Amino acid sequence: MSQSQQELQALSQELQQIREQIEGLQGSVEEIRTEKTEVDEAIDAIGSLETGSTVQVPLGGGAYVRADLQDIDEVLVELGGEYAAEFDQDDAVDVLENKKERLDDRIEDVTEEISELEAESTQLEGQAQQLQQQAMQQQMGALGGQGDPDE
Repeated sequence: MSQSQQELQALSQELQQIREQIEGLQGSVEEIRTEKTEVDEAIDAIGSLETGSTVQVPLGGGAYVRADLQDIDEVLVELGGEYAAEFDQDDAVDVLENKKERLDDRIEDVTEEISELEAESTQLEGQAQQLQQQAMQQQMGALGGQGDPDE
């Protein structure tokens, strides 16, 4: 295998790794957006529910139970790391709004990382095209240099 073929193969492997990284990061962005949607839904629910409302409470495993709210003034909000805290309605909304801002920041950071990887990918693709063109020119030169057997 010639040196240019080895370089092409190395570039191809690097491009494949970058594509896989981009796909993984895009999946992360979708997960963060889903989490952000859930936070939005929680904020809406806190604002619309009243004491005495009937809700479906998730038990896990896709099972729910109907329950009547005894006191909407107290809302438990997950803080992360398997911790939760009790807040009044307004403070719960504030905590969730802050969480949304952090999720937006994460989306922005990951999107920026995707852009950087895409730029690197574009640069590597250009290098690969140059190597392919050089290899083709060398082949053409080698074929042209053989001469005509009738001469």
